[in-house]
This record gives sequence, C-alpha cells and structure tokens, in this order.
Amino acid sequence: MKKVRKRKSHVGLTVTIILLVLVLAAGAGGWFWFQSGLEPVSDQTESIAIKVTEGESAAEVLTSLDEAGLLKNRTAAEWYSKIHDGFSYYVGTYELAKNMSVPEILDYLSDPANLAASYAVVTIPEGCWAKDIAKRISEALPDLTADQLLDLWNSNEFIQQASTRYSFLNPEEVCNDQYFVKLEGYLYPETYYMDFDMSAEQVTYMMLDQFQAYYDAHKAQFDASSMSVQQIVTFASVVQFESGDASIMPDIAGVFKNRLEQGMPLQSSVTVCYALYDQFEKPEDCETNADIDSPYNTYMHDGLPIGPILNPGAAALDAALSPADNDYLYFVSDIYGDGATHFARTYEEHLENVDKYNLNY
Repeated sequence: MKKVRKRKSHVGLTVTIILLVLVLAAGAGGWFWFQSGLEPVSDQTESIAIKVTEGESAAEVLTSLDEAGLLKNRTAAEWYSKIHDGFSYYVGTYELAKNMSVPEILDYLSDPANLAASYAVVTIPEGCWAKDIAKRISEALPDLTADQLLDLWNSNEFIQQASTRYSFLNPEEVCNDQYFVKLEGYLYPETYYMDFDMSAEQVTYMMLDQFQAYYDAHKAQFDASSMSVQQIVTFASVVQFESGDASIMPDIAGVFKNRLEQGMPLQSSVTVCYALYDQFEKPEDCETNADIDSPYNTYMHDGLPIGPILNPGAAALDAALSPADNDYLYFVSDIYGDGATHFARTYEEHLENVDKYNLNY
C-alpha cells in the first residue's frame, strides 16, 4: 500500500500573519492618532493668555489649555505628558498661540523665563488731571475702570479711612462737594509698577504712599508755612499748570505770592482751564472764558482756587513751599513762539508783553 504524505496546513500561519498585520496596522493607526493629536490646532499666531494659579495640578493645567482651544486632542496631550514623566510649570501668566504643538506648549510652560509680566508699568506725568490718570490706569489694568477709580477718589468714606493712614490728608478740607475730584492734587506723579489684579484702593494707596514720602521729606517746610497742606497743594497745582519748566516755577510762585500778599486777584488763566473741565478743548479757551462762574476761577474769586486743579510734581511743590523772592506781579508765556515766560513788574510792562507776543484775545 502506497504511503500518502499529509499536506501541511497553512491556516494557522495565515491567521497569525493576519493578526500581526492587524496589530501593526492598529499600532500604526494608533501612533498616527497620537502624533496628530499633538499637532497645533491651527496656524494662527494670535496670543492667548493662560494663567496658572498656585496649587493647580497638571491635569487642571491641561484642562485650561484645552478650554482655551490650544489642544487638538486632550487625551493625546495627557499621554504625552505621562510619557515624559509629567511636565513642570510655574505660577503666572503665559502668552501662547494656536500654532504651537503640545511638545512646544509644555516646553514653554516649563521655562520661567516665558512667564508674561504680571504687572503694568504706568507713568503718571506731572500736571495730569485725576480723570486722565484714571483713564491711564484703566487702560493698563483691564479689571479696573476709570469710573471705579474716580468714584473712589470722590468717596468721603474712603478719604476718611485714608486720613487715618496718611498724615497729610485732612478730610475737613478734602471732602468738599464742590470739587470735581476730591483727591485731585494728591495722586503723585511717578512711574508705578501695578499688578494686574490690584484693586482701586491698592492703586490709590500706591500713589498716596508716594505723596506721603514727599510730605515726610519736607514736613518742616509744610509745618512752617502759613498755608494748610491743601492750600499748598492747590498753590503748587496752579504753578505746575502755568509752566512745566521747573527752572522758572519758583519765579511764577513768587508772582502769585506777591499778588496774594497785596490783595490782588491771581487772575490765572489756567484756573479757567480747569473750571471749564469737560468743556476745555484748547489753550485759547482759558483766555476767552474768564467770566465762567466757578469757584476755581481766580478771575471771578479772590485768593487761591477752591482746590487743586491738577496733580503737581515735586518741582511745583518745592516752588509752592519756597517761592522766589522777586518783585514781579505779572507774567506771560510766548505760546506762539518758543514758549518762554516773560515777567513784568507793572501793568504797563505786562501790556507791552501781551502786545509783543500777540496774546490779545
């Protein structure tokens, strides 16, 4: 009988190959899914601010990134972070963009040099009105509005509270309902570094702290003056408004001191500027509206204006505390020329200067 050789079955091998192919395909597909999930969500470069807070977990940071639309696939991003033993990050704000991949984002978060500034640099120039200071601050600190600041600066309750902290503040003088802004004059000109999350109170204390520093350094002069602090600040505000040139401020202060001592009205056109307030548009308005009925108008009322007409700097305050010993009673500024200030001892000399510099309105 002839021996018949069995044929070897290839079914098992075929199944094994098929399974292997499927596993490899699945693996390739999984790898593709994983890699594509790490890609940028778009090619947009617009900045997106991400804030990491104290005690926030890695999962919470990934959630923030996902909610901000920065992750193409949250699960893939999480796997990536675990493969790389998690990721480090620092408390603060980061500026990210949608064209950043997950590896780029996580690398970015791990470098503290990439933290965005947590504060704004706000410069308050000498001679600003309070309403303009409020606008500057509100533009730099998105959580504060100009109205919030102005409301606080007109709050009798806040001023009473602040007066227990600042020795220069006298609520009996500052809390005057005729003032446009009650804290006008005390918002000290300086460059400030303000945290983005500062409150209106904290911002105000920062400026009042600087005024307190000036006051403390010159307390002997304040105490020796026949004027109150409020009157000195008011005097300084007029001097500041009349000229930004510190070198002539003492002479301008000397003019006003002489007029006050002789019982003459100050007749300062800059007090008209402030009296006009929201209606003030150009310097000529101050010269042509001397009849405006306002307690700030020193053409209509003797003595100093009712209160400060801006926030003076150190040079103007110095001049108010130590006016020059001169015999001038008048001055004009060559506003159509080089801006220089010209002084006069008599009214006749003053009229000559008015004609010479084309200041007849």
